[in-house]
Amino acid sequence: QVQLVESGGGLVQSGGSMRLSCVASGRIDSVDTMGWFRQAPGNKREFVAEITKSGNTNYIASVKGRFTISKDSAKKTVYLQMDALKPEDTAVYYCNGQFNSRLRDYWGQGTQVTVSS
Repeated sequence: QVQLVESGGGLVQSGGSMRLSCVASGRIDSVDTMGWFRQAPGNKREFVAEITKSGNTNYIASVKGRFTISKDSAKKTVYLQMDALKPEDTAVYYCNGQFNSRLRDYWGQGTQVTVSS
């Protein structure tokens, strides 16, 4: 089994910055794709960003130029640096990952990010 644990959420003012971290543990032989999703109240969970095994990154259009995803493969950790935060970025952010060359998705428990106007 694989476990994902997020940290770094909280309250920040509009225009501020915040960094989320997600550490993967358990039976991991290889880290494939890791990324972040978010879910605001009343909305469906949506994709935010991902980083592949080779280091390629993808972002939802609304965060391009403001968010940066990165990873430390040795630590099995993925980060999401969020700058120029907006109130509409307020959501529970979930870490997501695929490991060991399998297509199964693993999820973290989520961390709340609140951006005040």
